[in-house]
Amino acid sequence: MASVEIAEEIRSIFPGTEELIVQYLSGYLVDDAGEEEDVLQVANDILDSLGMNHPDDVKRLMARLRDLLAEQLSARARNSGRPKLMKLDKVMDMSKVGAMSNTIGLGEGVDLESINKGKASRVDVKKLEKQEAKLKAKIEKRARRDLYEGSKLLDQHRKQQNYEEMFMKINPLEAANAAKNKSKDIHLPSIDVNFGSNRILCVSLSISVILVVRDSFRSGASLTLAYGRRYGLIGRNGVGKSTLLKHIAMREVPIPAHITILFVEQEIVGDDTTALDSVLKADVWRDHLLKEEGSLNARLATLEKEGDDKRFEDAREEASSRLAEVHARLSDMDAESGPSRAATLLAGLGFSEADQSKPTRTFSGGWRMRLALARALFVKPALLLLDEPSNHIDLNALAWLEDYLQTWPGTLLVVSHDRAFLDAVATDIVHQHSGRLDYYKGNFTQFYSTKSERDRNMRKEYETQMDYRKHLQAFIDKWRYNAARASQAQMRIKMLEKLPELEPPEEEEGETFKFPDAEKISPPLLQLSEVTFGYTPENLLLQGINIDVGLDSRIAIVGANGAGKSTLIKLLTAELRPLSGDLNRNGRLRIGYFSQHHVDTLDPTMSPVQFLASKFPGKTEQEYRGHLGNFQISGMTGLQLIGTLSGGQKSRVAFAALSLQNPHILLLDEPTNHLDIEGLDALMAALSTWNGGVIVISHDERFITTVAKELWVCADRAVTKFKGDVQAYKSIIVNNIKARP
Repeated sequence: MASVEIAEEIRSIFPGTEELIVQYLSGYLVDDAGEEEDVLQVANDILDSLGMNHPDDVKRLMARLRDLLAEQLSARARNSGRPKLMKLDKVMDMSKVGAMSNTIGLGEGVDLESINKGKASRVDVKKLEKQEAKLKAKIEKRARRDLYEGSKLLDQHRKQQNYEEMFMKINPLEAANAAKNKSKDIHLPSIDVNFGSNRILCVSLSISVILVVRDSFRSGASLTLAYGRRYGLIGRNGVGKSTLLKHIAMREVPIPAHITILFVEQEIVGDDTTALDSVLKADVWRDHLLKEEGSLNARLATLEKEGDDKRFEDAREEASSRLAEVHARLSDMDAESGPSRAATLLAGLGFSEADQSKPTRTFSGGWRMRLALARALFVKPALLLLDEPSNHIDLNALAWLEDYLQTWPGTLLVVSHDRAFLDAVATDIVHQHSGRLDYYKGNFTQFYSTKSERDRNMRKEYETQMDYRKHLQAFIDKWRYNAARASQAQMRIKMLEKLPELEPPEEEEGETFKFPDAEKISPPLLQLSEVTFGYTPENLLLQGINIDVGLDSRIAIVGANGAGKSTLIKLLTAELRPLSGDLNRNGRLRIGYFSQHHVDTLDPTMSPVQFLASKFPGKTEQEYRGHLGNFQISGMTGLQLIGTLSGGQKSRVAFAALSLQNPHILLLDEPTNHLDIEGLDALMAALSTWNGGVIVISHDERFITTVAKELWVCADRAVTKFKGDVQAYKSIIVNNIKARP
């Protein structure tokens, strides 16, 4: 009985259930229906814990599941009558057991003493131990599977926890107050980071500002995060960078309690709180102390009206003393400047004065992510953790963020694949790979240069050592059995034996993407002529737009979020119709459109091969797998469920599907999000050699510089060509923000 039927039942009765939970429950019920625990009760408890508090619906679902699992549950019931074996603490020789044998038997009325009297045990201890080892391995394997699935559910539960509760738990006020005279450098000795059964790091970690850590996994070197440094954490998709950040954020590694931590990984929950108030409330202790200050002032005002009775005097003295403490703490955290600091942060991230007064529920997911970032910057934790912050903001806000973080007073650990961002912000690079962390001083460009030089030297050293060994071996082979040279050959044998084992330097796995050549078609291919668009005639978004796209076009479009960049792309694809003006399109033209939310449209219940087959039928499985290989989805990855893939792997699947359209023009809206540096390099190389037209919306400076020949700015309802490069545009943005009153 397939788990598909169970999944369909859960979806039909509880249509809002997360797909991850549906898949977990259906797999659990099918795989474990014959095990010891009451699986239906476990499923019932899980649904209750997720807030499925509709008793009638839960009962109906349980009844359906009982019917679907009837055969397996019956088999379990039949087996339940079998005698259960007891596992003893140690292997025992039953012939030496005395009184115990009179009271313990394998079956009713059996006397072991009378059976075994005078006989040695015939139990094969080695076989018994072997069977126990097999059983233990089976239990551990199942536990790892459950831990992996359960960790995803636990992670979702943590995300749903109240922000204030989590903040106070992770950053207790007493510990923060004790931090004044303590070092804020961080030492992470011998941390062991796992995600389910997958080991992410098993290293003795230490971040040092002096030297490059080499082979930290083998040498057990320690790593130290020095206060005031800004670390860029890089590595391929799937190596566990985000997992490492989460472990640090939850203090699952021994971060000193007096060091405040804040991790920005998810958008805030929208409600009626204004954007400005949302930022102010992010500093939970500031908000609590301000409320306590108001309460104390009100209490003192009431007590002042009372008489001179000693108990009122004592109460006034106690309240005054506490108020003085609150004032001191508020002064230490510069609470008075809070509103102006919050407004400045929001303005830098693109929130107008009017936007700052809007309820958070009115903002889209991207803008709520900006709010989450503003809240973190406002709190000013000693250790700020950011996971791909550039994925959620436009080039304008990114330019401001780069400038702002350059003067960040605390420690910053940021995961990013944006080389220009890392060059602007990072003082150090931490490279996560092969279960270890390697540390380099400097920004990304310096890291790349240092690593390339180090890799060349290691390769050269390895080749020199191998040549030396070959030379020794050649002499040994030639003179080993020659009487005159035998002693010399023997000496070289000893020299060879004493040489340490050599491991070849790690080879960096390069990546390549491949788009099919575009067929030649006659121009014009795609044109907008005097196009005006607005969702209502009274509120125009774009006006008088003229653009001509051909096979040789390489255009990058930049501008603030909401200026109309994505709308322009949708006009070119004819997804939107202009209010006035003309869209001219060649009848043979094929457009490949990659939206910034494209990966969300992939069916998580299908494998990449199944997804391509559903969209572009007619090929063999091997052909689909070969095509996915053009975008580094190879081996068993092509047969995994899309829902289990990383963001970068999903992007690769989306590009594979895009290329099967055999497009003449690619319209790419934020294609670099989620791709690691190697994937980004592969995409840039593929687009640079492709013979079709490209229009791209991106915030990645290096990507724009490499791929585009023209830079167009979308602002003030117009789209105009910019006479300059990305650096010049970013400089203008930062200067304009700084010039604001």
